[in-house]
Amino acid sequence: MMNCNCGSGKMYVLCCGVAHQTLENVKTAEQLMRSRYTAFTLAKGDYLMESHHISTRPVSEKEEIVAWAKSVEWVELKIVSISKGLVTDTEGTVSFKAYFKENGNLNFIEENSSFVKENGKWYYLGFA
Repeated sequence: MMNCNCGSGKMYVLCCGVAHQTLENVKTAEQLMRSRYTAFTLAKGDYLMESHHISTRPVSEKEEIVAWAKSVEWVELKIVSISKGLVTDTEGTVSFKAYFKENGNLNFIEENSSFVKENGKWYYLGFA
């Protein structure tokens, strides 16, 4: 059994694996952020689309996103800050840095992500 790629220190099956089974298992914006990072590391395009809010979902870019996710070596996720996004909230933001190696060079994505909860499910909206 593997440790979860999100850096929680938990086993994948007890961490992001639970989220990847169904969005109903995601309880906070941070948990969704972590599960989306892990989905990138595992190139889970269907989950990336499902967990992206319908109003901003880049369906036409799914294959390109998956191809890119497979082409890089994922290194680490660092959560920088969290605002709201708790179990009782309906919106929240998570700032993060996701480190990866591409063509031998260490790079990172830095984003302040916006999340919304609708009908009991958290979704990624985009940049906050």
